[in-house]
Order: sequence, then C-alpha cells, then structure tokens
Amino acid sequence: MKFLDLARPLLENPSILKIGQNIKFDIQVLANYDIEVKGTLFDTMIAHYLLEPDMRHNMNLLSEIYLSYSPVHIESLIGEKGNSQKNMRSVPDEKLKEYAVEDADVTLQLKEIFEPKIRAEGLEPLSSKIEMPLIPVLALMERNGVILDTEELKKITYGLREDIISLEKEIYVLAGMEFNISSPKQLGDILFIRLKLDDKARLTKTRQFITNEEILQRLAHKHPIVDKVLEYRGLKKLLSTYVEALPQLIDARTGRIHTSFNQAVAATGRLSSNNPNLQNIPVRDERGREIRKAFVPAPGCIFLSADYSQIELRLMAHLSKDKNMIADFLSGNDIHAATAAKIFGVDIKDVTREMRGKAKTANFGIIYGISSFGLSERLNIGRKEAKDLIDGYFNSYPGVKIYMEKSIKKAREAGYVTTMFGRRRYLRDIQSRNQMARGNAERNAINAPIQGSAADIIKIAMIRINDKLKSGSFKSKMILQVHDELIFETVESELDNLREMVIAEMSGAASLDVPLKVDWGTGKNWLEAH
Repeated sequence: MKFLDLARPLLENPSILKIGQNIKFDIQVLANYDIEVKGTLFDTMIAHYLLEPDMRHNMNLLSEIYLSYSPVHIESLIGEKGNSQKNMRSVPDEKLKEYAVEDADVTLQLKEIFEPKIRAEGLEPLSSKIEMPLIPVLALMERNGVILDTEELKKITYGLREDIISLEKEIYVLAGMEFNISSPKQLGDILFIRLKLDDKARLTKTRQFITNEEILQRLAHKHPIVDKVLEYRGLKKLLSTYVEALPQLIDARTGRIHTSFNQAVAATGRLSSNNPNLQNIPVRDERGREIRKAFVPAPGCIFLSADYSQIELRLMAHLSKDKNMIADFLSGNDIHAATAAKIFGVDIKDVTREMRGKAKTANFGIIYGISSFGLSERLNIGRKEAKDLIDGYFNSYPGVKIYMEKSIKKAREAGYVTTMFGRRRYLRDIQSRNQMARGNAERNAINAPIQGSAADIIKIAMIRINDKLKSGSFKSKMILQVHDELIFETVESELDNLREMVIAEMSGAASLDVPLKVDWGTGKNWLEAH
C-alpha cells in the first residue's frame, strides 16, 4: 500500500484542494481503505452539469468535446473507473496509482476550462456553496445505507400476488375472455376491437393500438375494465421493480441497501437515485406505501422523517410576490382551503372537500403551467369549468399570472431561467415553431425556478445538517433523501435534540416572504415515520 501511504496525508489534509471527475466515486473507493477525503472539492462532472444541465457529463464525452481526445483514447485512460462502486471495493494499489496519475492530467485540463466559465456565468456561489460541498454528504449517506426487513417484504409479496391473480380474473370477466393483459397488442384488441371504447384509437407505426397510461386514463370513464388494467399494471410494476428486486440489492458485507444518489442527472437540480430508485416508490396508493414499511432502523434506533410542507407553493408566493397568496400563507389557514374560498367566492369555513380538492389541483397544476384542457382531464370536468377555475385562480392571485408571463418573457430573451440561487435551466425550444415543443419550454420556464429553488434549498439544509451532525457528535445518521423529505436513523436518546436541530436547519435554509414549514414524524419504519 505504498501509494496510498504516500497519498493519505494529502487526501486527508483539509487545506489542499481536491480536483476530480465524479469525486463521489473516488471518496467511496478510498473510504474502503479508511481514507477520508477532506478539504475543498472541485468536481469537473458537477461543474459541467452546472454549465450544461441537459447534457451528459462523463469524462469520455467531456474530453472529446473540450479536449479533442478520441473516445478510444479517453476510454483507455479512465479504464475501470466507470464501473460501479460495488465492483471497486477491492481495487489493487497499483491500479489506484494508475487512476490517480491518468485521471489527473485530463481532469486538471477540464477544470481549467470549466472554472472560468462558472465564474463568468455567475454560477460560482452555487458551485462552491451548494453543489461541491454536497458531494461528501451524499457519499456518507450512501455508505450509511438503510436496513431492509425481508420478512415484511415477503408478506407484501404474497399480498401483491394474491391481488394480481384476483384482478386478472376480474379483467377476464369484464373482457368476456382470457388474454395476456401484459401484451399491449392483445390489450389493444380487447379495448378497441372487442369493447369498441374508442373508434379513433391511435396506432403505432406497426399498426398496433397504443395502450399507454395516458391513453388508458382518458378511457377510464368509459368502461370499468380500464381502471382494473391500470391497477393491474401498477401492482405488477410494484412487484417486479421493488418488492422482488429490493432483496437482491442488499449488500452482503453490510446487510444494508446502499442507494446511489445522482447529483448530475435532473436538469432541474433535483437529486435522483438508483439501485434502488427511491424517488419513484409510490406514496399515493396503499400498496405503494406498504413498501416503506420494509425500510427499518437499526436496533435501538428510530426513524425521524422531516419533510418540507408545500415548499413549491411557498416558493411561488415568494417569487411571484403575490400579496394575496403571501397573506394566505401568513394567516395560518390551509392554503388549499384559502384558495378555494377565493375561487368559489365563499367564506373559508364554507369550503367543501370537493372545492378544496379542485383548488389543490389548480394550485399544483398551475405551478406546472397546466392548461384548461389539462385541468379538465385531471379533474374530469368540462373544459369551460376548468377555464373558469383557472380564471378564478388568476383573479384571486394576479401576481402569479404576472410572474408566469415574466418568466416566459425572460426565457425568450435570455434562453434560460434561473433559481433563487443562480442555477440555470436552458430552454432551447422557447422560440420553436413547433407548438408542442414551445409549450413544454414555456411550462418549464414557469416551473424550473420553483422546482430548482426547492432542490437548492434542501441541498443547503443537508449540508448544514451534516455539519451539525459532525460538530454535535451525534451518533444518529442522515440516510435518505426523497424529494422534499430527509430520513434519519436516530439513536432514541438523541431524538429530541436531533429533531430540534433538523427542523431549525431545514426551516432556516432560505429566507422567504413566507416561512419554510417542516413537518416531521417518527416511527419504527419509514411508513410510520412519514
């Protein structure tokens, strides 16, 4: 281990800048040799992500574009570094030395190109205060991992299989025959030839009926078989993607699942994860929520879940400066009930559940630039009623409409929009002659500053919480991040202090015209805590 012995003092010296490509990977490999990488980081992958969030960021591509290296040449340089963390746990010392020398030359050249660009585009604070400091936080969370209760998963598996068999029988009865429900062709023939649900059904290039989720959602009111097929697909996906797959991801060495957090994938700035993808575990239906029961803390610990409440709506209020929306949040009233009261012209105490539901859909839909057609589809109401709902919304919150118009105008002029913290989202189709492409870019112009600011805020909170966990000598660990939620494996004796610290750091991560609100819960599994 001569090379590592020489490198250790340098890697662990907090005063020395560390430059790399996908440094989180290097941190994980070195941690297997009990080396903790310390000091300021500059990651060329993350730097390029900030500059060009919609592109890919691997060293092969970056070297070809910026350094004119051929793909074959750079592939020989990076060697096995593209392999997964699991395959790199026992990298030979001589191979580590080879990586260090060969990566250094390419990475340093990329750094010299990207660093001035980041400064020139006003991205330096976002880079140095948020994205680069987040790298070791994510690395630690990945190494912490989470325990999976395989016995609980077996129970869920059994229940899912029973439900799937039951649904199959119901679908066969409704169809009047047995068929392969998972076959798009056979399903299309049943829906559009046998049951004649749509005489203008769309076809693929191979003359096969399209039966994707969007199409089925539109047909749901025409025949009960459609809802059953959607439910069947959902249960099959839960079974294959999560319930059967999760146990295969348990690390034999640690007995835990170690998801990988992706910092340079979503153009909005949001984190994603894979192996497993925790962001997509369904939370709206009962079966999806059940999967969270299988995620459990270590003995003697309890889960603490801390979740931003309605952060995107609060950001809309802040960014739009709409006085009515700000006042509704500051009043302490339920924002959806307050919105409903304005839209429908009733006192807030007279708002019905149906009114609130429509207002809630409008609240979140309008953040994403929903049209009257889209809202009518979402609420299953007429186009005119949907238009009246949107008009009522903008009459209630005129500042929101002005914000949306200004966002689109700025995107047309600059070609991008920014978050509160300077993150850019380029919208290259904003001037497109294609109405669909242009419309999508306009919706992103409205939403990207909101969604991106929410992503930046939780990242700031994660960095500050991680610092406090270290400086406060907590034994508790931050283990998961999903959308606006953070999960902690908490030593029970530390619960009160940890909860107080987490809520303070999350609510203080940004200063808005309306306060950031953090909901929290505890439990012996993720579902119970959430």
